[in-house]
Amino acid sequence: MTARTQLRGLPRWLKPLNKLFVQLQRRGLGVSGLAVLTIPGRRSGNPVSTPVTPMSVDGATYLVGFPGTNWVANARANPGSARLARGRRDDAVTMVEIPVGERAPILREFPRQVPVGTRMMIRAGHVANGTPEEFVAIADRCAVFRVDPR
Repeated sequence: MTARTQLRGLPRWLKPLNKLFVQLQRRGLGVSGLAVLTIPGRRSGNPVSTPVTPMSVDGATYLVGFPGTNWVANARANPGSARLARGRRDDAVTMVEIPVGERAPILREFPRQVPVGTRMMIRAGHVANGTPEEFVAIADRCAVFRVDPR
């Protein structure tokens, strides 16, 4: 399955809306719950920014990536070169990918902590109802990163 196939089902307005969120963030106007992740592109090396919704589990910060998203591939290629901005705060971070077998506790929290992301995953066809166990079932396709301060 290609990245294009995996992302089918996401609304057409999502990409322009993401650009707007990035611009608001750069002006210090954070949108509740959202942050902007900036990572060098895996091919170009140029900074690529995308809105994300961090979540907290047992005191650690995590990001869950939809199957096929570019930021996941960029984070895998450049784990120590990321920045996470929330409002006026912009921190250098290291992205640590969680092994598939250890993702369950984080993915179980995703529907509770990130309801908008859960609706997007339903719309894209990755889960049917957005239950915690459905997210655990796609752990092999759904990247999870712990975000550590650098």
